Amino acid sequence: MLSSATLRKTGSGWEFANEEALEDFVEVHLQSLLGLTVIKRQFTVNEQRCDIIAVDENQRLVVLELKNGEDRYVVQQLTRYYDALLEHKPFGDRVDYAQPVRLIAITPKFHRDNFTDRKYHGLFFQFLQFAIVPDGEKLYLHFKDVDTEHIARVEITYQERESTEDIPSPPKALLKLLSNCELSQQQEILKTRQKVLCFDKRMEEVVSAGSIKYGNGNSKNSKFCAELCSDSKGSIILFLWLPLKGLTGKTIGRARIWTDWDGNALIEGYVSSGIGAKVSSNKKVIATQTEKVKLNITNIQQWQQNYRYTYFNEKNLIEYINSAIKIIKNSAISKIFTYEEMKYIDLAKDVKNVFIKMNIAQRYPNILETIDELDKRACKFSSAQLIDLALQKWLERL
Repeated sequence: MLSSATLRKTGSGWEFANEEALEDFVEVHLQSLLGLTVIKRQFTVNEQRCDIIAVDENQRLVVLELKNGEDRYVVQQLTRYYDALLEHKPFGDRVDYAQPVRLIAITPKFHRDNFTDRKYHGLFFQFLQFAIVPDGEKLYLHFKDVDTEHIARVEITYQERESTEDIPSPPKALLKLLSNCELSQQQEILKTRQKVLCFDKRMEEVVSAGSIKYGNGNSKNSKFCAELCSDSKGSIILFLWLPLKGLTGKTIGRARIWTDWDGNALIEGYVSSGIGAKVSSNKKVIATQTEKVKLNITNIQQWQQNYRYTYFNEKNLIEYINSAIKIIKNSAISKIFTYEEMKYIDLAKDVKNVFIKMNIAQRYPNILETIDELDKRACKFSSAQLIDLALQKWLERL
């Protein structure tokens, strides 16, 4: 088994173990390969499930369909995605729908019917043929444009391991943490553990009081890439050693990660030790503020239903807007965005409806436009993306 990119050896070379492994790797390296920023992976619209939705530097929508083998119907798939996306126009705060949509098919080999379908189609489709190419002791993923023959490539960082059979059973400390989780979460955490331990033969599982760390030993010079521990309620907290400055800096810090263990993740803050008292206290403050705003909205809705007097705090909603704007501005710089802050900002649409229904929007110039701006979210990530990055940076530090 191979590490971050799950590959397998074939008689003629290397290949991705499956389509999910291909998507995992391309998602992480899409910026360096094609200069594109991922918005969402496996996005469903009108019952059509798009592999990757992205934007280029000009906010142009890019739809990517990835195949781990030849597929004669990829043009038809992208056509359906195109139609559904233009009908609903999701991610309007990040996409300029006035520009043409880019449709990209990525496969190791194109069927001749793909070229026939494209030839007589009204839309333009970019065909990228991928290959895993050895260069000395290294492997590279190549993207070749079949029309221009331009090649983009990125190194596949990996360490070979014979099998997963030599991975030790989970330690008692981890089993104790897992006992507080739902079965689906337990499975995802164990899959993550296996991925980390299989990444490199030097990777060790270090158990200490209250935490399980993953790195090359437990000495002063050891380098870690991940850690699992729990809070006072028994909930599992994941830490990853990631670059600062929105994942662009050279300095590596211990980042507290929120994840639903279902593919979604957010960076909540960089914590040198412990579980992060500052992050935890801020989460409590935001959660309390969220409940106050929700109560205010509920009171207004009750007033609208029975016309009886209900307490309505207009000032509370103005304070909400100002604090939400502050959160957005801060996260745009740091890329740090807690789950509680995300839920807080998600109240923006409900607050907008209150301003309209209570006829108070006219007293606050540009207030509705300001609320709409709150739909601009801070950077969100997939958990696989962050874990792969942590493993890559760990290897670079050894």
